[in-house]
Amino acid sequence: MDPVIGRIRQELKENADPEIKRSSQRFFREPITCYGMKTASVTAIAKKYWKEISGRDKNDVFSLCEELYRSGYIEESFIVSDWAYRMRDRYEKEDLGVFRHWIDTYITNWASCDGFCNHTMGEFIEKFPETIEELRDWTRSGNRWMRRAAAVSLIIPAKHGGFLDESIGIARLLLTDSDDMVQKGYGWLLKEASRKHTDEIFSFVMANKREMPRTALRYAIELMPKELKAEAMKKDW
Repeated sequence: MDPVIGRIRQELKENADPEIKRSSQRFFREPITCYGMKTASVTAIAKKYWKEISGRDKNDVFSLCEELYRSGYIEESFIVSDWAYRMRDRYEKEDLGVFRHWIDTYITNWASCDGFCNHTMGEFIEKFPETIEELRDWTRSGNRWMRRAAAVSLIIPAKHGGFLDESIGIARLLLTDSDDMVQKGYGWLLKEASRKHTDEIFSFVMANKREMPRTALRYAIELMPKELKAEAMKKDW
């Protein structure tokens, strides 16, 4: 084990709060393994040790990330999300294979999924938009977190008005997914896209509301004017 990993884990243990550990589980349906720390405290530790490792070769940092992921502790996954995003100026198209492997192998809850995909994958897709086909492939995965990742990787680009057609395309591929974590993921994506493209997202919702699960629909229309929400929620078939 790399010595820096040992120091990080020691610091996580020393700052763990039994009460936070007990209360954290209520945010997740699936069991999680955690030390018991607030996210801001974990981010501070990630930043502290980033200063120590930032000069290393990118693949060495990826190896550290993999070692953190292997522990199964949610806080260690948050450190990976932080470090991976800090390397955004060093991304290469080939890194997609590493990121895909991490999501498919190590991500087991919505917080780790969103923390990694919103920032690292969002930045990666913006840098290499030709890789969007990869997200479409993920919508067909048997892994619920890969399918959610297909949607939440576009959250930040969509929030800023980008990738509208691609976001709608991902939502269409996930439209009838029975998993509520996936429904919430693509509903959230549509919601963020609606900030800049209300009419287009409303039209998509209206055209597909018979098939769209109500969970996804409610997320998608959350930011819309009251009259559009009422129209979208109306069962008129």
